[in-house]
Amino acid sequence: MENMCREDLMKIIQSTNFTVVELGMYLDTHPECPWGLAAYEEACHTLKTASKIYEKNFGPLTIHGVEAENGWSWTATPWPWQKGCD
Repeated sequence: MENMCREDLMKIIQSTNFTVVELGMYLDTHPECPWGLAAYEEACHTLKTASKIYEKNFGPLTIHGVEAENGWSWTATPWPWQKGCD
């Protein structure tokens, strides 16, 4: 994942985020399902990893990823939907 282009990394983030939400709803009705719990944990780990790599290489995904120590960086780079692969 470390060397993926912006567009491919964004596809992973979006699809994994969908998976996390869907598994969360599944676990609402099946809270003790070992498969569901394991799949949820794996998807959360993948989402966190992909998001961290994206933000390191391309800037914040959401306003929550902005580091304001050196000024307001939210608008300093293209937003996630503004560019494809380099």
